[in-house]
Amino acid sequence: MADLTMRYRVHRRILDEGAVDEIGEKSEVHTPVFEKVKTSMRCSAPRLKSFLLSSIPVLSWLPRYPIRENAIGDLISGLSVGIMQLPQGMAYALLASVPPVFGLYSSFYPVLIYFIFGTSKHISIGTFAVTSVMIGGVTDRLAPDSDFMIWSNVSNSSIVDIMSRDAARVQVAAAVTFLSGIFQILLGLVQFGFVVTYLSEPLVRGYTTGAAIHVIVSQLKYTFGINPVRYSGPLSLIYTVLEMCYLIPQTNIGTLVVSAVTIVCLILAKELNAYLSKKLPVPIPVELLAVTIGTVVSWQVNLEEKYGVDVVGLIPSGLQPPVFPDVSLFGQVIGDAFALSVVGYGIAISLGRIFAIKYGYKVDSNQELIALGLCNSFGGIFQCFTVSCSMSRTMVQESTGGRSQIAGALSAIVILFIVLWIGALFEDLPKAVLAAIIYVNLHGMMKQFLDIPVLWRKNKVDAVIWVATFILTVLLNPDLGLAASIGFSMLTVIFRTQLPKYSLLGQVPGTDIYRPLEEYNQVKQVPGILIFRSSATLYFANAEMYQDALGKKSDIDIAKILSAKKKLEAKRKRIEKENAKKAKKNGANMEPEQMDIAVIETRTAREPSYPECIILDLSPVNFLDTVGIKALRNIQKDYSEIGIDVVLAGCQTGVVDNLQTGDFFNDNVTKSCLFSTIHDAVLYCQSARKMDEEDIMTQF
Repeated sequence: MADLTMRYRVHRRILDEGAVDEIGEKSEVHTPVFEKVKTSMRCSAPRLKSFLLSSIPVLSWLPRYPIRENAIGDLISGLSVGIMQLPQGMAYALLASVPPVFGLYSSFYPVLIYFIFGTSKHISIGTFAVTSVMIGGVTDRLAPDSDFMIWSNVSNSSIVDIMSRDAARVQVAAAVTFLSGIFQILLGLVQFGFVVTYLSEPLVRGYTTGAAIHVIVSQLKYTFGINPVRYSGPLSLIYTVLEMCYLIPQTNIGTLVVSAVTIVCLILAKELNAYLSKKLPVPIPVELLAVTIGTVVSWQVNLEEKYGVDVVGLIPSGLQPPVFPDVSLFGQVIGDAFALSVVGYGIAISLGRIFAIKYGYKVDSNQELIALGLCNSFGGIFQCFTVSCSMSRTMVQESTGGRSQIAGALSAIVILFIVLWIGALFEDLPKAVLAAIIYVNLHGMMKQFLDIPVLWRKNKVDAVIWVATFILTVLLNPDLGLAASIGFSMLTVIFRTQLPKYSLLGQVPGTDIYRPLEEYNQVKQVPGILIFRSSATLYFANAEMYQDALGKKSDIDIAKILSAKKKLEAKRKRIEKENAKKAKKNGANMEPEQMDIAVIETRTAREPSYPECIILDLSPVNFLDTVGIKALRNIQKDYSEIGIDVVLAGCQTGVVDNLQTGDFFNDNVTKSCLFSTIHDAVLYCQSARKMDEEDIMTQF
């Protein structure tokens, strides 16, 4: 292979930070905060137009919508997603512990709101398994079955007043949904869209996998036809599983058969879809077929009365009038609402960015936060439950040719048609069929277990975050699990900054490049110069460790040396006092040569084994706090006392500003000790040593 390297030479003088500021004419002009606020508050016609177009994106893209290019694709995509919304909306309503029709409402109102305010052209807003199960945890906690027990004269036993219970649960779901939307709007208005950066991909995937386990467990009662007690709080999943195991002997065989047959058929149909994906213009709507066939079979065989199979029940036709959520519930659901707002937004923006990069357009993270907040706040008024982006529906919307938010609006029209006219036809649908749809749709999340070996090979910390997030989510429930997972992720960052890698750098022969000595065989230390680097930034958590590591790497016990010097200084002062007393006693007229005076020399010369100069490479440092600045000041002061110069190299502009505002510089310490590159610092130290040697030679 030919050598493609090029030889080059750079001729310039050694530049410290002060010289760079002088050459580059660094500007010291800072706009006052008042002027910034005043400028931001100014209103003009172009600025108002820009604000309206960015706040209501539909005004910018709809007038320029290319009908010929996009209309057919959006139409097919909208119909496909709308058909898919029907079974998913009803199924995920079971997760939220509300009647199935409210899943259809949640697939209608929020989708229309997102059509107006959203910026992603491909994601499908609507019901989502993870947020639905989080809603279910809240509704079951605040409106448990035990609060709605009534006496039945027919069975001579206590039964649940289902109508009252469902009405109360709808109120709870609407309240938490409305409040989560308000949180999202407020976060969007204060430009807090970056909050999603704290949800790393391993954390999100581990979290959704853990939440999927909660989803599966919550649907087992519909699969086996049993009625376990719903637990809440930490370890509730384990208690629920134990309760399920205890009730297994009471399994309804008819329900189990319906569930097993539906699962097998759905898996086979989805495999057929995948096999024929390149030949079929539109995927086979397997969920819709399952719902339709299940309803027809249940109606014809009369599964509810003959075999005790639980069915969906009453589905009212038409839309519900808007009702403002019960404000008295806000205090009880505020924590759950915030968790829902973060989870829903994190999943939506993650998918939105994936497709934006794929198709070359931009998704505004803050506008997405506001759009999703409006979807949920308006949805809460119309008795919807929290929505987000569904990966399965989004993949269908994209694969069937959807190219804009028009596809979402068309899917909402399909749902409207179902709600107004044909929703009541699905009243005989077994709930076991909906549970089976949920199981099969979660197979993608279950595949995320394969992330663990891949992450372990690539980055063990990310693998640990994935596993810890999964365990915490399973044990603590989705809401507490999310908070604990974010806290654990933050701890890993802190630990990584507290356990950085400290290195001594050497020069790559014949270059101005410096690399760790222990990692390269041909890299050699510059004679008389020690170059020290930490892989992490320097702040209060690791400032003391930084100083200790420098001492170990340089093999200089600076504390011991300075302590010995202080003792020597104290001894010198004590002897001076004794000599002064002797002089006073023997007479002030005596010459110093005639007195028996002991003299101690306290000036300590640099040890030959010590380096002449220490260069601190601060290129990995992106900020300095007051403790970090103090640590650098102490290092420079302490080592200069034993004859070793300390200079800084590779400082970023922000770090230089931190040093300046932190009073690092004074009359003795100027920007002449700061260098843009390590090589500049090395050349400076070598030239300074050469000048010292010349000064010594001239004295002789």
